[in-house]
Amino acid sequence: MGLFSKFKNIIKKKEEIVKEEENNIEEVIEEKTEETFEKNVKSKKKNKKNVLNEVEEIKDYDKGLKKTRDEFVSKLNFLGIKYTKVSEEYFEELESILIMADIGVNTVMKFMDKLKARVKHENITDTEYLKEVIVDELLVIYVEGESLSDKIKMNEKGPTVILMVGVNGVGKTTTIAKLAHKYKSEGKKVMLIAGDTFRAGAVSQLEIWAKRTDSEFYGQEESDPASVVYDGLVKAKKDNVDIVLIDTAGRLQNKVNLMKELEKVNKVIATHIEGAPQETLLVIDAATGQNGIMQAKAFKEITNITGIVLTKLDGTAKGGIVLAIKEEVNLPVKFVGLGETMNDLKPFDIENYIYGLFKDMI
Repeated sequence: MGLFSKFKNIIKKKEEIVKEEENNIEEVIEEKTEETFEKNVKSKKKNKKNVLNEVEEIKDYDKGLKKTRDEFVSKLNFLGIKYTKVSEEYFEELESILIMADIGVNTVMKFMDKLKARVKHENITDTEYLKEVIVDELLVIYVEGESLSDKIKMNEKGPTVILMVGVNGVGKTTTIAKLAHKYKSEGKKVMLIAGDTFRAGAVSQLEIWAKRTDSEFYGQEESDPASVVYDGLVKAKKDNVDIVLIDTAGRLQNKVNLMKELEKVNKVIATHIEGAPQETLLVIDAATGQNGIMQAKAFKEITNITGIVLTKLDGTAKGGIVLAIKEEVNLPVKFVGLGETMNDLKPFDIENYIYGLFKDMI
């Protein structure tokens, strides 16, 4: 049984959850005592909240991946109608569809070789069945090999430090604000440190977001970034902050200077807090496609990236970039941007991603 076949049940269950919530199906609770009633009501409310949260995330992925699904899956479905038998022409068109989904030329070439080998080995001739095999092999790209955690590593002995990197214009500052909002809503005490000290307006912009998210803030314009981070961390420890989000410069055109700057910042962080930074997240705009992959490779050369934040995934038909990042850069996607509001930055969930991408094929 292939991976996609295994995920079919997951997808169907998710659809049932959404349908059940939309129909507002309530369980009838029969109670014998007041104490039991109160316990069951609390349990019911908690379960309902969990279901509502899951339903909300499923819907967000469904909506956020609609452009990719309409473009990619509809073409894949049409391919099965156009060709009833597997042929070289079928493979050529499939290759084009995959590249247009921004899975990446190198990844597509490797994928096509594996697919053709499997077709030959299993003597597959039916294009309807091959469609499932294609999805199965695409899933293998993400889930096979080294185990990459999409969870954020938390510091048990002090502030959790998350260093944010990325070129200007990808939505890094907004992403920091959304992360601050997320952790504040979870009851965490959050601080934003403005380490991008020389870009015009960067410090004041982050300060505005700190106020909007009710987070603490530290920053000084035109100061040495490492010194600002040092002073900010001193304040964070003194104020018993739970989460520290540090903005950094994105001047990738001068990699040597940026590398030296990030090295200094990392040394300062490690000196202050053991094991920090717990995460170094690279922010990539999904709409930039393969240019985003090049940014990931470049940043990986100059600092220790632990994960990717993929912004604006809802605004592009190139949702296949998630697979390209895994195959070409071998980094986990930790968060995805599925809309413009503060609540639209979601932890990456491979099941919800599969649901959003392939639900029309079930």
